[in-house]
Amino acid sequence: MAAPINPIASSHLPSYITAPGETDVLMVVSALILAISVLMFGLLFLRLHSLPERMAHGAGKMRLEIVAVLCLIALLTHIHAFWIAALLLALVDVPDFGGWFDRIAGAVERIAGLKPGRDADQVTPQQASVEATGVVAAPPLAPGRRSEKSKEPTRA
Repeated sequence: MAAPINPIASSHLPSYITAPGETDVLMVVSALILAISVLMFGLLFLRLHSLPERMAHGAGKMRLEIVAVLCLIALLTHIHAFWIAALLLALVDVPDFGGWFDRIAGAVERIAGLKPGRDADQVTPQQASVEATGVVAAPPLAPGRRSEKSKEPTRA
């Protein structure tokens, strides 16, 4: 025996209301849209999160590694200051102070008479004077010995 319909109920039901035992199409479509939206949002989030790494890819290896570590720390800790620091480090072109210092050091070595690029700690002052002038200096005399010039008699 079927239950009687309430007299105040409408005779026409909306399409999103399903009969008992049938598939709820609206719920299935909503679940698919939700799953796709969450997946797309996750991909967008991860792509945006790796933006500083992709921007710093053309920079030096050290700078790229620092930016990558900052992005990873920001991803795992949810502290946005790390991501902002990584983005700023990727955006700002840091001058190459190392190249300037190498040029200055090479110029100073040339002024000192050393070949640029040699380790200045291993070069003795005598080797530096030989490189600068090309003249080999006489070895120093032992204490108590006189040079050949001092053996000559003096004229009075």
